[in-house]
Amino acid sequence: MSTWAIVVAAGRGERFGMTHGEPKQYLPLGGRRVLDWSLEAATAHAGGVVLVVPAYAVDRHEPLASAVVAGGQTRSESVRAGLAAVPEEAAVIVVHDAARPVPVPAVWDRVLAAVAAGADAAVPAVPVTDTLREVGGDTVDRQRFVAVQTPQAFRAEALRRAHASTGEGTDDASLVEAAGGRVVVVDGDVANIKITSAVDLLLAEQLCR
Repeated sequence: MSTWAIVVAAGRGERFGMTHGEPKQYLPLGGRRVLDWSLEAATAHAGGVVLVVPAYAVDRHEPLASAVVAGGQTRSESVRAGLAAVPEEAAVIVVHDAARPVPVPAVWDRVLAAVAAGADAAVPAVPVTDTLREVGGDTVDRQRFVAVQTPQAFRAEALRRAHASTGEGTDDASLVEAAGGRVVVVDGDVANIKITSAVDLLLAEQLCR
């Protein structure tokens, strides 16, 4: 099957904070930028890669990307911008956050295998280890929850249909599920961290080694 990937790197990094005028996905990590690690993983598992960036960076040369497009005001808008650049003949589309740079090839393999086996979408997840408490409420059973990661793989038709409504979601699998698609959960990796703070960047530096 023809597989393409969308690497979402259009975020403003408001929780992390801008450094030298650049959001976190452009910060150095192991001699490269954060987003270069994510792009390298995508190119290893897909025949083409669309990189979604802030509008000011759309003209920058990105040799690992097949296409570079400007993102929108929300994550869902940015994914839709990436979708528009994916060829219609693509059968499978993987969406990955640039802010998850640590290489986890087995996770990519698992989500792709699940879609090849018939799922509309496959998401990696890891158990929740912290105690969870509702704000202003009671402690909840953490065994009822998992923490969802990217890369998330989709049948291209299912992903396009889910985004046709221009809906908003915290991830793409939730939109596919809302549109009636079958979403399966596969094992993620605790090393597959998302960089949201300076501490995460230091940890990713160690993990990428």
